[in-house]
Formats: sequence, C-alpha cells, structure tokens
Amino acid sequence: MFDGLLYAAFYGFLLAFAVGPVFFTLIETSITKGFKAAVFFDLGAMFADIIFILIAFFSTSKILEKVKDDPGLLIFGGAVLIAYGIISYIRTAKSFIKIAREHYAVNVKKNLIGLFLKGFLLNFVNFGVLAGWIGTIIMANALTSSDNGVFWFLTTVLATFFATDLLKIMLAKKLKSKMTPRFIFKTKKWVSILIICFGILMLLQGIFPDEIQKGIEKIPGTEQLQ
Repeated sequence: MFDGLLYAAFYGFLLAFAVGPVFFTLIETSITKGFKAAVFFDLGAMFADIIFILIAFFSTSKILEKVKDDPGLLIFGGAVLIAYGIISYIRTAKSFIKIAREHYAVNVKKNLIGLFLKGFLLNFVNFGVLAGWIGTIIMANALTSSDNGVFWFLTTVLATFFATDLLKIMLAKKLKSKMTPRFIFKTKKWVSILIICFGILMLLQGIFPDEIQKGIEKIPGTEQLQ
C-alpha cells in the first residue's frame, strides 16, 4: 500500500512551488490578511484540485485529449484570468487608504467564505490544472501496484502540498511586520499584473497552439519532454 509514497511526498512538495496565479495570491493574502485568511484561500484552491482529481480519476484518457485539443477551454480560462487581474488591479489602485487602515488595525474583519471562493475560482478556471492531475494519476498508476495505491498516492501528494503551503503562509506572515502599506499596495498590484500575464499566456496558447509549442521546443533542455 505504501509503494511510491516517497515519490508522492516529493512531488507534492514540488507542486507547492509551482508558479502560478494561486501561488502569488496565496503569498499576498498571507501578508495582507494573515494566516487564517490565507488558509481559507488555500482550502478553496485545494477544493478545486480535488474536483479536478475526481473528474480525472473517474474519466478516461479522452478528457486529457479534450483539454489538449479544445483551444476554447484555454481561451475561456485565459479570458477569465485576464478579467480577474484587471478588476483586481483597478480595485487595488483605488484602495491605498483601505490597505493602510487594515495594515495598522488590530482586528480586521475578513470574509473567509469569500476568500475560499476566490481560491476555488482562481484555480478552477485554469484547465491546465486538470491536465496536470490526469498526468499525476498516470504517474501514480506507474509507481504503485498495490490495492488503493493510486488513492494513497494522491492523498500523500495533497497532504504534502497543503503542509508545504502552510509553511509558505507562516513564512510570508512573518514578513508583514517589516512591510509598509505602500509596499503591500505595490505587491497587490504586481500580483494582479502577474495574473493578467498568466491569463494572456493561456489565451495565446489557445489561439496559437502550434506557435506556442514551437516556442517551447526551442527552449534548451525541453527536447526530452516532447
């Protein structure tokens, strides 16, 4: 039952440092809103991961082909990320006074349910995550041979992923006392810009899949990944 779990733990640790919209927003939430808020955001993102895992686990390989061959999914997801990033940037640009008030306030009300939904939606619109979990399940099948081996492999990946996220949240929270409202203001704006950039990349991948693939192939060291 425990074959492959060391690989699963290592993979979950690496997965926690995958750079994407959720990664940057999790750090920003921890710095600006605290540990509890960041945990609820992270739980929302992981709930989206669990839904993707269930879809991947109970589906066939046709789902992976659908994600790869249907550019509409990438275009839709990219458009949502771009819209979210723009709205977030505009709201941040108008909220410096609010940021300063929250930074120096002793008790600040936090919409924990809203943060959970924010984490869920920000992760759920990225259909590349679904393809990633399908690949993880394929890897689990290759590394495990015991009964329920895939289940325990995925459970270990998620547990290690979440534990690593908690560590990131705690480390980021310690930085809050050293950060001024202006620095937090700029950080929130840059997070919004990064989300827009990820959305643009998804959009371009959906509109120009062949060109993006050729660009990846030109990157040194990616030949073996083809």
